[in-house]
Amino acid sequence: MFRDDFRVTGYIFGEGKKALCVVGSVRGNEYQQIYTCSMLIKRLTELEGAGLINSENQILIIPSLNPYSMNIGKRFWPTDNTDINRMFPGYSLGETTQRIADGVFKVISQYDNGIQFASFYMPGTFSPHVRIMKTGFENVEKAKQFGMNNIVIRNTKPYDTTTLNYNWQIWNTDAFSLYTTSTTSLDTKSADQTVECVLRFMAANDMINPQAADMISDSKITPRVFFDKELMTVRPNVSGIFLSKVSVDTAVTRGQLLATVLDTSLGTVLEYLRSPIDGTVFFLHNDPFVYANTGAIKILPEAF
Repeated sequence: MFRDDFRVTGYIFGEGKKALCVVGSVRGNEYQQIYTCSMLIKRLTELEGAGLINSENQILIIPSLNPYSMNIGKRFWPTDNTDINRMFPGYSLGETTQRIADGVFKVISQYDNGIQFASFYMPGTFSPHVRIMKTGFENVEKAKQFGMNNIVIRNTKPYDTTTLNYNWQIWNTDAFSLYTTSTTSLDTKSADQTVECVLRFMAANDMINPQAADMISDSKITPRVFFDKELMTVRPNVSGIFLSKVSVDTAVTRGQLLATVLDTSLGTVLEYLRSPIDGTVFFLHNDPFVYANTGAIKILPEAF
């Protein structure tokens, strides 16, 4: 890191107005996110080669903002353990991660639409969804153009004001975070579905030609729109080995066994985690160990 310039590589398709920027991994362990970005670049390369990208629109794809951390297997910036996604809009005279955020944001804030392939701060598997922050500038109707099952709106908290999604919106970009099923492992099916959602969004906004739009599967889904606070969180009272009995997108009933927590030495059951409501599993902790009071499971109520 002291021997060369720090470079962030982007791939540009089309020309003209800056229509869309897609950012893959921001953290060093977001392997699913960089893989999804690579699959999107592959598809756009094929479309451009066939002359099917609208030449009046420019699309920028950035697979990774943090290749250094990814190269050495660290989630955050290794020298000071800071998170680039907590440094926006950046500061050109600040710490390293602030300077990276500043250099990147000066470029990507010029785009009308922004998509981030995001990851959650806790280890786990999500039901794929679009997430947007409620800033007063959010565009829920445009979020429906992805054709995903769920749109989650998040009320902002003080620490959210330094994230990419928040600052994109404040600087007049329609910003969306797309969550696939995984982060540190690859789910190729989920990645392919996410790429299809991005292409569907591009087709709805005339970024690709009608002939290309005909090659994209049409979504008949009416998405569920809800606030993240409406998810019911199940938390263990003890720490131990976490054994799940359900999977994401599974319908569950009130009182159903969701997981058990085992003693790490004796193998005995310390706690049974049961569903407090009827609904669908939206998020599921996937680490072998779980700690007390961790949000291990999130359930979308049946009413949605």
